[in-house]
Amino acid sequence: MDLKLTNKVAIVLAASKGLGKAIASSLSAEGAKVIIGARNEKELTSTAAEIQKLTGNPVIAIPVDVSDKAQVENFIQQAAERFGRIDILLNNAGGPPFDKFENFDEHAWQKAFELSLLSFARTSRLVLPYMRQAGGGRIINIISGSVKSVLGNSVLSTSMRMGVVGMAKLMADEFGPYNITVNNVAPGMILTDRLKHALPKNTDPEQALADRAKNVPLGRIGKPEELAALVTFLASEQAAYISGTTIQVDGGANRGIF
Repeated sequence: MDLKLTNKVAIVLAASKGLGKAIASSLSAEGAKVIIGARNEKELTSTAAEIQKLTGNPVIAIPVDVSDKAQVENFIQQAAERFGRIDILLNNAGGPPFDKFENFDEHAWQKAFELSLLSFARTSRLVLPYMRQAGGGRIINIISGSVKSVLGNSVLSTSMRMGVVGMAKLMADEFGPYNITVNNVAPGMILTDRLKHALPKNTDPEQALADRAKNVPLGRIGKPEELAALVTFLASEQAAYISGTTIQVDGGANRGIF
């Protein structure tokens, strides 16, 4: 299937590793011109070179802290100037820490808000004029399976991700006339550094992962490339009638009906 992504310009955030890197690789493999952002400039530059070598398509690395307003504004401006347009925005950010509600002070809540909700709103607002000028676009948010099924100690993440779900619904309604779709992708257990860091302390990591996989109908932990495949489809012309929805990638782990 030709996803018709050749020469589309895609921004992928938190892309130096993990899900962001896998998504950037998948979009580049389909012919998109990819601009990746993350805080660690060294890792980001290395990732861009790796993907470009693999796919033969241009990958631009621009360091950015998505919780910093000035940096994000500069990032979007640079990204737009590189290729003269923006067609796809992949919102992604490292999640807040896990702990009990009673252990988080107001500073922790503010930091989580700036990282996991406000940053998504900010980047979406900044790319909107470019997508309107291009005649359409795709905004895709990476959130968490916790918006569908409660995950212990994830109060900061769940609260902010639920905000993204509501925001995306309203954005899909408002942006529809501009031919811009807005969707969320909610990962379950995908093998990333964040999953590894969430494992119980003082346990064998391989055994801990195997124990978690027992609760997944497919019997295994997901691969970043499997989530990236869905994102790439949502970015394509074929997904033009999918908007305002949240799609889980969890191997069937969530048994909820809705």
